[in-house]
Amino acid sequence: MKKLSKKYSNFIFIILTSIFMSFLMSFVVTFINLGIVQGFVIKWFKAWGLAFLVGFPIISLVIPVVRKLVDSLTE
Repeated sequence: MKKLSKKYSNFIFIILTSIFMSFLMSFVVTFINLGIVQGFVIKWFKAWGLAFLVGFPIISLVIPVVRKLVDSLTE
């Protein structure tokens, strides 16, 4: 498999982080609010879609700030 250029690493990091985080958090919140009910997976995936649409831009803004904060706190 051909690897992508390192110049895309920041974007790939942000997209993968937002996919995994929104996927897992939408599952947890849907489960807490509804339990396992009929149509759970459909409701979860709808919640995931919305969470991703909101989460991706937020993570895009937060990741650079967090990286700078970590850099200032570490040697």
